[in-house]
Amino acid sequence: MNRSIKNLTLAAMFLALGLVLPFLTGQIPQIGSKLLPMHIPVFLCGLICGWKYGGLVGFILPLLRSAIFGMPVFFPAATAMAFELMTYGALAGLLYSISRWQCVRALYRCLISAMLAGRIVWGIVQYIQLGVSGGVFTWQIFFAGAFADALPGIILQLILIPCVMVALNRSGLVRFQHVKGQEVPSAE
Repeated sequence: MNRSIKNLTLAAMFLALGLVLPFLTGQIPQIGSKLLPMHIPVFLCGLICGWKYGGLVGFILPLLRSAIFGMPVFFPAATAMAFELMTYGALAGLLYSISRWQCVRALYRCLISAMLAGRIVWGIVQYIQLGVSGGVFTWQIFFAGAFADALPGIILQLILIPCVMVALNRSGLVRFQHVKGQEVPSAE
């Protein structure tokens, strides 16, 4: 199958997954907003399809979900999340693609770097949006929104995403590789 058609199809699947996953956790808002279910398909899209697809799916997902379902609220939540998730998908995909080894260790480095950068982007966009609209965005609000409230979701992502990638590697659907195209020797 043509690589771009495969990536486009997978990106559409990740977009659809991002639209429906919040329904699994959204029934309990106190938990749902902390597990960050839309982030998982965006990270996976960037890692599997590449940074362009990950960035595009990340940007479209919160805006589309807001337009279709009304959640997240368009302004300021979905607009800030669009830039945050775009950063996640694009940066995780880019860092992973240029990593010397594509393995679990590289996954963690890429995920953590993308998470930090995405949260910084989210904070900058929130600061700009709320400043223009007359709202207030403090360091305490940034820390609470980006880290304290998001900690369960961050932990879930750091456990689930590498597990999915390892399962895909074992099934042969996605291969851990050396940058020159050689497969990483298995640990078995």
